[in-house]
Amino acid sequence: MAVGPRVLEAAGLREPGRRTRLREWWEQEHIFGYGLIVPAIVLLVTLVGFPFGMAIWFSLSDYWVGSPGGFVGLTNYRDILGNETFRQTVQNSFVFTGIALTLKIVLGVWLAMLLARNLSFKRVIRGIVLLPFVIPTALSTLAWLWMFDSLYSVVNWTAIRLHLISAPGPNWLGQSAYAMAAVITVNVWRGLPFFAIVVLAGLMTVPREYLEAAEVDGASSWGRFWHVTLPLIRPVLAVVILFSTIFTFADFNIVQVLTRGGPINTTHLFATLAYQVGLQGGNLGQGAAISLFIFPLLALVVFFQLRYVREE
Repeated sequence: MAVGPRVLEAAGLREPGRRTRLREWWEQEHIFGYGLIVPAIVLLVTLVGFPFGMAIWFSLSDYWVGSPGGFVGLTNYRDILGNETFRQTVQNSFVFTGIALTLKIVLGVWLAMLLARNLSFKRVIRGIVLLPFVIPTALSTLAWLWMFDSLYSVVNWTAIRLHLISAPGPNWLGQSAYAMAAVITVNVWRGLPFFAIVVLAGLMTVPREYLEAAEVDGASSWGRFWHVTLPLIRPVLAVVILFSTIFTFADFNIVQVLTRGGPINTTHLFATLAYQVGLQGGNLGQGAAISLFIFPLLALVVFFQLRYVREE
């Protein structure tokens, strides 16, 4: 029940000032809670929601650089489906992501198991492993560009000296299959530390008592990994696979620096083709449609992966 000013005056108390009433209003639980998340919502809407909405609008319009666009519905999506370069890009993206992700899962788990052992200079080794992830992607990819150079390739020079290949060696960035192998190699090299460190964090949570009990029961190293370690780190693996899938599908820097989608569009990914069509070619409508084409599939992957993690 509200206390009137006459009651407060009779009791010798003063009416609360505006500042006090404002503080009491702010300290209400539901007001305080919503007040804390408002800055995050503003940031999300400004930095994510608005650009995403603009991209959807561009994809549904015939917008070109320097000219006003009009609504054309799904025409851009229909046009890119009839484009041979786009169909090649879809195939490239799935091959690139499938092979790179598989290699990162296998090598990442293997590397995490090695880092979990009691090695000498363990902290130094873990720091060195993180280097590919710390160095700016464009800078490190420039080094790989020199290593795969058609004339001065250090990769070819090493392989020839080890009698693994015959001189002069393959033209890594000039032939389709070798170019795809090159961009996959650099993507795996770049993404492996992230995979290994996250899995290593999961391995640290596995109780040693379970492993010791399995060892007492006669389980081999592979048996302890398959029946004890792997089930316990499965939620961590699901999360890191989810992030790695998104990052690999959306990769841009590596392909743009190494091959620019060539030779003959055989290494184009969605991001590089969208950049070429939308920004370099000026067709923002089709560029946005290309960049958003894979969004429904990635949304489904995120939905099912997160549901799996919650169930685990």
